[in-house]
Amino acid sequence: MPQLPVPAVDAVPAWVGEHLGHLHRDDAVRPSERFRGGQAAADAALAALDVTGYAGRRNQVLPPSRRGASAISPYVRHGLLQLPEVWDAVADAPTRDRTKYRDELMWQEYSRHLYARLGARTRSALRAEPARAHARWQEPWPRDMACLDTVLGELDRDGWLVNQTRMWVSSQWTVRAGHDWAEGEDELYARLLDGSRAANRVGWQWTVGAGNGKAYGFSRWQVRKRAPGLCERCPLAADCPIEDWPEDQPTRWLDREPLLAADPSPGTTAGPVEVESTGEPEAVWLTAESLGTSDPALAAHPGLPVVFVLDEPLLARLRLASKRLVFLVETLAELAEDREVELYLGDPADVLAGRAPAVTHAPVPGFGRRAAAVQPVELHPWPWLRRPGAGPVSSFSAWRKGLPRR
Repeated sequence: MPQLPVPAVDAVPAWVGEHLGHLHRDDAVRPSERFRGGQAAADAALAALDVTGYAGRRNQVLPPSRRGASAISPYVRHGLLQLPEVWDAVADAPTRDRTKYRDELMWQEYSRHLYARLGARTRSALRAEPARAHARWQEPWPRDMACLDTVLGELDRDGWLVNQTRMWVSSQWTVRAGHDWAEGEDELYARLLDGSRAANRVGWQWTVGAGNGKAYGFSRWQVRKRAPGLCERCPLAADCPIEDWPEDQPTRWLDREPLLAADPSPGTTAGPVEVESTGEPEAVWLTAESLGTSDPALAAHPGLPVVFVLDEPLLARLRLASKRLVFLVETLAELAEDREVELYLGDPADVLAGRAPAVTHAPVPGFGRRAAAVQPVELHPWPWLRRPGAGPVSSFSAWRKGLPRR
């Protein structure tokens, strides 16, 4: 399979258009206006991280200057920043803000544990039927609503949203507009730079009531509270379609999912505790879950070439926004300034056939399938914030109660 040239960082958008133009969903390549890929950008974001005031402002939407969100999630999503180092970075923050911010880091870890255990099962409701409107809107995200137009405009421009507006669009899609939540999750996943099946699916499940039986009811009240002044500029201000709370629906609980209660194979879910080696590696295989310079396999072998495979069959199915592909390739292009990077487009199993790579375990079910096909000679542990165990993941509180104290 032919090796692709690695572009210079400033040439990445044109490179994506030339080599990956058949795989993204846009009519032209559109980089994020706010986020650049790469370790340097991630390190700068971490160095600037200040969560003072986070507890009181984390749900603020407008004005942007009043937001408390840290906006480092694209770097966490791709392993440029790992949760343990972000946890340590806020150690000196005010107590209330540090506690609330670390709660959010724990929620990210919880979502990884749940997804690593249940995998594709998370694409269907876990505990209850979603609270889905009976009357189906033709357009789930109508742009004539100023709240949605503002949120979707930021999504199109930056590939990122604050958590509050992620809840707005997911609730609007299903609870308000009556569309299938899994299709909406696919849509948002494809457009977010930090789109992960773990965090995105868990967020949608809980917002539409499938994860806990209690849906988030998007209404004008939230918009006025979190984005003051926005409703007054809306062309539908006098006839707001979300003026009132959504209609209450009785909770319809589903049959119990056994994996929510216990994991019969926590070692498989969590990956190795120590490096597992069966030979001498000749290259380091990086995955999209772990692209940072602190990736354990990468750090252990500074002299080996790095192999990254843009999974063509997977990308053809996902049809991601072009800005996501730009972010990934920018990261690899920057890495290639200091390391030998081999970049391929194809199936990882085919590209790595006959190679002897070292790789870091990734907390996604697909990694196990790919690793079984590739058969790396060295497998490094994933840097968990809390290592997965066998206990319940039926709710965040139940999961947290089962964790060892740190």
